[in-house]
Amino acid sequence: MTETTKGAHGVAKRVIDALMAQIESGTLRPGDQIPTIAALAEKFGANKNTVSKAIVTLKASGVLSGLAGGNTWVRVPPPHKSRSNERYHSEKASVRLSESQRSSAGVSETDSGIPLSTLYEDKAEYAVIEAPEEVRDALQLPPGASVLRRVYTRRHAQKAGVDRSTSYLPYDLVSGSPDLLDATKEPWPGGTMHQLYTIGVELGKIVDRITASMPSPEEVRDFDIPPSVPVLRIQKVSYSIDDKPVEMMDIPIPADRIELTYTTPLELWK
Repeated sequence: MTETTKGAHGVAKRVIDALMAQIESGTLRPGDQIPTIAALAEKFGANKNTVSKAIVTLKASGVLSGLAGGNTWVRVPPPHKSRSNERYHSEKASVRLSESQRSSAGVSETDSGIPLSTLYEDKAEYAVIEAPEEVRDALQLPPGASVLRRVYTRRHAQKAGVDRSTSYLPYDLVSGSPDLLDATKEPWPGGTMHQLYTIGVELGKIVDRITASMPSPEEVRDFDIPPSVPVLRIQKVSYSIDDKPVEMMDIPIPADRIELTYTTPLELWK
């Protein structure tokens, strides 16, 4: 290692330590923009490439956010979520409650502890599309069948990463109910279970299939995660009491913010 390389490492460490000290003291708060590479290079008497490597290191560790070539800011910490399969029991139990009771018992709020009314962004986008092959297989639909695709995007704070999930319902199942095709009705008190209840569908079981993979570049950007953080991918398929699949959901969740808990009641020995 040359003396120059040693010096660059030392400068990069000084940049990292200085920014970390400002973040830990609260001088730089979540969402605050940090000085530009050029400004930091001038302040520390360093090469821009050296400062850039320091910033990349802090982004990789989840301290800073921002795309290369653009603004960089202190990362807004993602909310921790705890997702239990027992949530489905409470969700079904609330289906026949009054609207006011259903409004106060949402599973999303339970997962994160964040009321929907305080979210920075909460939107639902609806579209009727031809079912992709994976969706068609999960919902046991014929080729060419249509589905109602619903994309839910939520952001708990400005500059925070999003939470996003995608729901697919057989179009023939919901086409006779205008309310279920109307995105302006979201958020729907009681969620999908209550929506299905309004058209006479009772759920009998839910199957969650969970895989994991590394994030795509779009997910790194949208979820605001370091590229090294894997994404858990939940494929949730809901079945009616006569064992027909009535909804499929894709729920990608970065692994740095989720705890999955599964409780399995066991039959007693006779």
